[in-house]
Amino acid sequence: MAFSNRREYLFIYSVKDANPNGDPLDANHPRHDEDTGQILVSDVRVKRTARDQWLREGKDVFVDGECKTLADRVKELKTKFGVDNGEAALSRCVDTRLFGATFALGKESFSWTGPMQFKWGRSLHRAEAKLVQGTAAFATKSESEQRSFRNEYIVPFALIGVYGIANQYPSKETGATDGDLDELTLALWKGTTNLITRSKVGHVPRMLMEVTYVDGFDGAVGSLDEKIALKSLGGKALSDDEQLALRSPKDVRLNMTGLVTKLVAHANNVEKIRIFTDGELETDGLDELKKTFGEKLDIGTR
Repeated sequence: MAFSNRREYLFIYSVKDANPNGDPLDANHPRHDEDTGQILVSDVRVKRTARDQWLREGKDVFVDGECKTLADRVKELKTKFGVDNGEAALSRCVDTRLFGATFALGKESFSWTGPMQFKWGRSLHRAEAKLVQGTAAFATKSESEQRSFRNEYIVPFALIGVYGIANQYPSKETGATDGDLDELTLALWKGTTNLITRSKVGHVPRMLMEVTYVDGFDGAVGSLDEKIALKSLGGKALSDDEQLALRSPKDVRLNMTGLVTKLVAHANNVEKIRIFTDGELETDGLDELKKTFGEKLDIGTR
């Protein structure tokens, strides 16, 4: 049965000496906001993290990352599920149920708006990309005695915040369930831990908040990532130089009082709140959250 309770998400993870989301049209330079100095991560990259984790777990995923035509992929799924049309095949896949799909093949076409959507992620502070160089494993020519050089970009450190919202109305079309959303929550956390390519080693999930609203509520606190801020260990705002010098979550505190105030104002509309943490990112404001929501609040360390 399609889910009926709206959910909002705040996912925070750290990146160290890695490339959060390279731009292939800019020499794979990490995506960034030139005006604010924030590192950017596309919603597509976030969804890729979840999809890759589902694939590791053997779940059915439509966009599996392999280089193949739409016709070949749909043929594979039709054979696997024993169905004769694309809509029936895609409805079996967790990523299309949550993220939607645009399909046009032969005489069949449809478009599903995904009930689960993410904003672009942003670092919670100024950060910068560094160009590093090294030697390649092999020479460019057989007679050469010197190896070629390689260039790549890394971000020394960034704490990245991602906001997501699950809208119950499109779920009626795609068939996304509460179970699918639960799988997504776990896939974001575990998938980030399991990022193992050279450009992604150094990604660590730090905190994930999932707010589930009561049945029938169709509002939202909105942009949870914009209602938090990093502070110094002494509780002061960070200067630009201090932001650029960050190298560990232990160097800062996450001030959540603005977000907590908004959640408290919506207390009557909240069914439950789940929070996962890694135990290293110190936060301010959770005491008020515990006081207001009591048994509705579940906080666990992973």
